[in-house]
Amino acid sequence: MLWHKNRVTQAINIQYPIIQAGMAGGVTTPELVAAVSNTGALGTLGAGYLSPEQTQASIRKIKQLTNLPFGVNLFVPELPDIEEEDIEKANEWLRPFREELNISEKPKVKKPSAAIFEKQLKIIMEEQVGVCSFTFGMPSKEVVQELKRRNIVVIGTATTVKEAVANQEQGMDMVVVQGSEAGGHRGTFIGAFEEAMIGTIALVPQVVDHLDIPVIAAGGIMDGRGILAAMILGAEAVQMGTAFVTSLESGANIQHKEAILNSHEEQLVVTSTFSGKPARGIRNDFITKMAKHEQELPKYPLQNALTKSIRSEAAKQNRPEWMSLWCGQHPRLSKHQSASKLISDILSQIDEIMMGQVKSW
Repeated sequence: MLWHKNRVTQAINIQYPIIQAGMAGGVTTPELVAAVSNTGALGTLGAGYLSPEQTQASIRKIKQLTNLPFGVNLFVPELPDIEEEDIEKANEWLRPFREELNISEKPKVKKPSAAIFEKQLKIIMEEQVGVCSFTFGMPSKEVVQELKRRNIVVIGTATTVKEAVANQEQGMDMVVVQGSEAGGHRGTFIGAFEEAMIGTIALVPQVVDHLDIPVIAAGGIMDGRGILAAMILGAEAVQMGTAFVTSLESGANIQHKEAILNSHEEQLVVTSTFSGKPARGIRNDFITKMAKHEQELPKYPLQNALTKSIRSEAAKQNRPEWMSLWCGQHPRLSKHQSASKLISDILSQIDEIMMGQVKSW
């Protein structure tokens, strides 16, 4: 059985159906994206927080480092109104952290706009990036069709069967099915996130049974066992995030890498305190202290803007207890190694399993 030959590898023109998640916030350096693509898997630039200029510069740098396919992940814009009263309350709750870190000024919160997203889309089309994936909702059918007309493979994200069906109806070529084990932000966009916390092993086969397009499994997958398990459930590829955060090429802060390498599954929690959107990470002092305000925080991306200086200053001052340490539910398999070593180990594990030499790693 050629486990790696299927609709996903054929459509994207990659050798292995392994996708490195497009984690925003600096983790997915051009070096990481290119290193993954150079193994025959698919590297992805997380462009969610990049300016159009940074997006273009990163894409061009990746092209210098690889001539193989890679993807760019974008956040579908969310445009909540600014309620000054909510911003003031949140700033008051955040004041002790700012004072401790000697941050003198409160950030100015601008009304979010879709302008950056639209410019990023234009750059992706102009640069003829092979794959464009979306999180936090779906772009319009017109955008999806325009990308496809330019031979760009379009990938959506879903956390329920209903969201996966919506992605297919929108014209997506394939969909990432994000189980509740996944690190970082939840991709839920229909209904409450609490009702969309379905585990990968339960979610994948249910989605596969309802879709015609290929399904990509995500959430808690860290090794060859996880990949083969996902494929037995009907997925045609996997997307891995946390496994790459601790890689040598990752741009994650050293404190973030250390926290993942030294944490266990029971230390993980889903919190909205950092960004106003639920995300899975390692429980720390910031999450614990802010938990009581969670229901009243400004919506994403407003809360994200309010905590940005706290998170970056905490990293500079070596205060991981106030950083957002995103991590999936399977940290014990994380290693500090190159992305190519991670993938070559995975391929060896899959070979061993398929030859019947099952062992634990």
